[in-house]
Amino acid sequence: MFDFLKKSANTYNENHGLMGNADDYNIYHMTWKDYIIGYLIGFVPGFVVIMIFFRIMIISAIVGAFCGIPAIRLYRKYRKEKRKRDLLIEFRDLLEALTTSYSSGKNTMEAFAESYQDLLSLYGEKSDIVNETRIIIAGMTNNIIIEDLLKDFAKRCGLDDVESFASTFESGLRQGGDIKQVVWDSRKIINDKIEIEMEIKTMLTEKENELNIMMVMPLVIMITLSGMGTMSAAANTAFSVMVKIFVIALFAGAYIMGRKIVNIRI
Repeated sequence: MFDFLKKSANTYNENHGLMGNADDYNIYHMTWKDYIIGYLIGFVPGFVVIMIFFRIMIISAIVGAFCGIPAIRLYRKYRKEKRKRDLLIEFRDLLEALTTSYSSGKNTMEAFAESYQDLLSLYGEKSDIVNETRIIIAGMTNNIIIEDLLKDFAKRCGLDDVESFASTFESGLRQGGDIKQVVWDSRKIINDKIEIEMEIKTMLTEKENELNIMMVMPLVIMITLSGMGTMSAAANTAFSVMVKIFVIALFAGAYIMGRKIVNIRI
């Protein structure tokens, strides 16, 4: 059932890093659990909405089944973006650990090794940033220069902040700059960006709640009218079906526009 979704995901040529054992964060590999969750996210609302408006079980199931298919792709996109957001926060903590290590007089190899232990205790062995730090350390052990390792990580993760850090770090090393200051400045920029995004999200929470309530209101009205015995609300005449379809399309379009408005990124 999901073969065409897997095929479309595999058309992208993944970058597994300089040593061939790294992840490409520009693509998210879904498990069967992810497929089921994504499908249900589309199926359940589609089924419920059509059932409330039209009261026809088979039509509701068919519409829900069709809604579940694009929901899988949307869920994949959500999971990929969430992984990148989490990685950026973890990367900020890596820079903080590196700053501490550089301040204590460690060289680059020792700084990453010490930071690895800090991140291991903070995020656990299976976290992305711990795995990336491990790859960087292994690369340096195999005589791959740190600049190439950081640029490779930046290319695979697709994060502008990581790419900017990799370029600045490379320039600092070549020009004999203060690496500790480079790391500190990059960490501060990323931290400020994360804090601003959190403040914006907090301010938009009320608007998001209002949007969700607005989307639920048509369903509440339909349930209320049906419960009061208003047969016209449940009737499926040619005119009422056209009106219901128009209303559903109108509110779906309003929801999509509303989500784009409240989804502010910096």
